[in-house]
Amino acid sequence: MIRGSQLRSMLRESMRMTVEAIVQNKLRAILTLLGISIGVFSVIGVMTAIRTLETSIESGLNVFGTNTFLINKTPAIQFGPGSRSKYRNRKNIDYRQYELLKERAKLPILVSVVDSEQERSIRYKDKLVNKTVEISGGDENALRTLNTFVEDGRNLTQDDIQFSRNVCLLGGDVIDKLFPFEDPLGKVIQIKGLNYTVVGTIERKGELFGGSQDNFILIPITNYLQKFSDNRTSLGITVEAPSVEDYDKTQDEVIGIMRTIRKVPPEKENDFEVTSNTELLETFGAFTGGVKIFAFSVSVIALLVAGIGIMNIMLVSVTERIKEIGIRKAIGATRGHILTQFLTEAVFLSQFGGIVGVILGIAAGNLVAVVLNVSAVIPFDWAFYGLLVCSLIGIGFGSYPAWRAANLDPIESLRFE
Repeated sequence: MIRGSQLRSMLRESMRMTVEAIVQNKLRAILTLLGISIGVFSVIGVMTAIRTLETSIESGLNVFGTNTFLINKTPAIQFGPGSRSKYRNRKNIDYRQYELLKERAKLPILVSVVDSEQERSIRYKDKLVNKTVEISGGDENALRTLNTFVEDGRNLTQDDIQFSRNVCLLGGDVIDKLFPFEDPLGKVIQIKGLNYTVVGTIERKGELFGGSQDNFILIPITNYLQKFSDNRTSLGITVEAPSVEDYDKTQDEVIGIMRTIRKVPPEKENDFEVTSNTELLETFGAFTGGVKIFAFSVSVIALLVAGIGIMNIMLVSVTERIKEIGIRKAIGATRGHILTQFLTEAVFLSQFGGIVGVILGIAAGNLVAVVLNVSAVIPFDWAFYGLLVCSLIGIGFGSYPAWRAANLDPIESLRFE
C-alpha cells in the first residue's frame, strides 16, 4: 500500500510539473504537438474514410441477390489502363447468347438479363425530366436481380418481352418529376420521342454512395435492344443458384455453357467475366489494402520525425532546467523521481497530440460519409493503435532526455548558470 500511494503521489506531482512546464513554454509545446497530431491525423483520416466505404459496401452494395453471380464482358471493377484493350477486344454478350444459356442451363433457378443506357429526353405532356435518367432494359426477372419490387401496377411479362412492347416501369425519382400530383399508371410518357405506357411503379431504394438508386425506367429488353442499343452494347446476365451448396456447381455449369456458346477453345481462358458480391468485396479490399499500407507508411515516417522533435524539445528542456533538477535532488528527489517527471512530460505531449490527431482524423475521414450520404463510422481499433503508438513514441524518444536529466550531478547542477 505504501509503495502504491507513493507511486500515485509521484505520478501526480510529475503530471503537475509537466503541465506547468508546458504552460510556461506554450509555443514550443504547440509546435511539438503539431508534429504528432499531423502524423496521427493522416493515418486515422485515411483509415476512417476507407472504413466508411467498406462498411457502406458490406451493408449496402449488395449488387446481386443471395447465391447469384453476373456474367459480363468486362470485370465490374477495373484498375489500371493496361487491361482495358484486352476487355474491349472481346466479343459482346448478345441476346442470343442469353437465350441459349437460359435454355441449356439446368441448375440455375433464375437466368436474367439487364442492360442500361443514359437518356435525358424523358417527357410527360409539358413536364420534362431535367437530368439524366437510366433507361434499363430487362426481362420479367429484372427487378429481382436489381433487388427491388413492384410498388404498384404490374411487372414486365414474357409477352412484353416476346412482342417488344412499348411499356415501362418507373423509379421513384422519375415519378416525382413527371407525376408529382397524379397516378402514373396507364399514362403515356415519351422517351426520346417514343411513346411508352406506364404499367407499374418500382419501390424506392434510396441513395447509395451519394447517388440515387431510383432514377431509372425499366423497359422490355427486346424493346431496349431495338431502340437504345448500338454495336458497343454488351449484356449482363445474372444467374441465381438454388442454394449455397449448389452455388459452385451452378457456376461451373454456366461457365461451361458460356464457353461453348462463345466458342472458346479448351486451352484459352474465359472471354467473359464471372462476378459475385464476394469477388467485388475482395477486389475492393485489395485496392484499399494498398492504400492502407501507403497511408500507414507515410504516417510512421511523420511520427518518427515528430518523435525526433520531442527528443530535441526535451533535451532543450533538460538544459534549461538543470538548476531546478539540482535543487530537487538537493531536497531529496531520487533519480526515479526525475526520470518519471521527464518521461511523463514526453508521454503527455505525445498523447495529447495523438488525441488531437485522432479527433481531427475521424472528423476528416467522415467527410466521405457526408459527401456520399452514408453512415459515419468511428474506427475505435485504429484510434487505439494511434494512441498506443504515441505512447511508445513518447517513451522511446523521451527516454534519453529523461535518463540524462536523472543522471545529472546535483552539485554541478546547482552551480549551473
